[in-house]
Amino acid sequence: MNWISNYVRPKINSLFSRREVPENLWTKCPECGTMLFHRELAENLNVCTNCGHHMQLVPRDRFLSLFDNGIFVEVEVPAPVVDPLQFRDQKKYPERLKTAQKSTGESEAMLVAEGEIGRTPIVAAAQDFTFMGGSMGIYVGNAIIAAAERAVELKRPLILFSAAGGARMQEGILSLMQMPRTTVAVEMLRDAGLPYIVVLTHPTTGGVTASYAMLGDVHIAEPNALICFAGPRVIEQTIRESLPEGFQRAEYLLDHGMLDRVTHRGDMKEELVTITRMLLGLPPAVKGDLPPPETVAEPAPAKASKTASQPEPEPAKAAPAKKTRRRRKA
Repeated sequence: MNWISNYVRPKINSLFSRREVPENLWTKCPECGTMLFHRELAENLNVCTNCGHHMQLVPRDRFLSLFDNGIFVEVEVPAPVVDPLQFRDQKKYPERLKTAQKSTGESEAMLVAEGEIGRTPIVAAAQDFTFMGGSMGIYVGNAIIAAAERAVELKRPLILFSAAGGARMQEGILSLMQMPRTTVAVEMLRDAGLPYIVVLTHPTTGGVTASYAMLGDVHIAEPNALICFAGPRVIEQTIRESLPEGFQRAEYLLDHGMLDRVTHRGDMKEELVTITRMLLGLPPAVKGDLPPPETVAEPAPAKASKTASQPEPEPAKAAPAKKTRRRRKA
């Protein structure tokens, strides 16, 4: 037996051919540091199962949990000029857009869709913070206008989920022009008598907070979301004073009258259904009125016909019959 070929070589091969574990199976909670398995985190809507910290949730996953049975139809948004100012810093602006599109799988920082929540037809728009910080550019302005026009056309309420770091600097003054444009879109909803509900998620800052994010009929925020125009660090450096604990967080703003509700992400759909139907003057939604997809897929008539033709004996009656036969034989 050759010990080099039979022992040393297999040992060396096992060291260099070990299976690498994918790095995206676990996510570390930024609040408590707990390692969370990606499937459990996704099932809990990106909310930490240990401390309840709300992590960022992309619009497509948010809509899958918001709309009934995860069914929605995307609303087409007019595409703007890609690089109107020929902006370049360390990279060209089109290159940054391509990088963001490749990493997120989305064309831009906002997704608009229509569907039903609790059998209540709505139009919804959501910002994607993973796409260049959810920055407000011309496309985002076009998306909000398209959502408002679609809501007016279908006579449906508009629900908007905000998550942004402010205006997109690569578009300069054109990004700031989206503030009055989106304000006009909100006025279209009010003229039509349609509800406009805003859900502020972490973070919502800058020009977004100064425009459409704070113009809703009802303002709901997720727990511990940062909501402000200028951040706490900028304010502290300006006034040279320390700020109160939890300043500009959702709970602080709720206590000071800037928000109507702070709602857990798991309860958000039920909350939105209740508020939407209340503003539309509809009766309250019946809990469990909408059957889950598994119940809808079952062929109920075939099961009923089988039961009618050959009724199966109940298990409780079958057991005594066997015992009686055994006693007679004995």
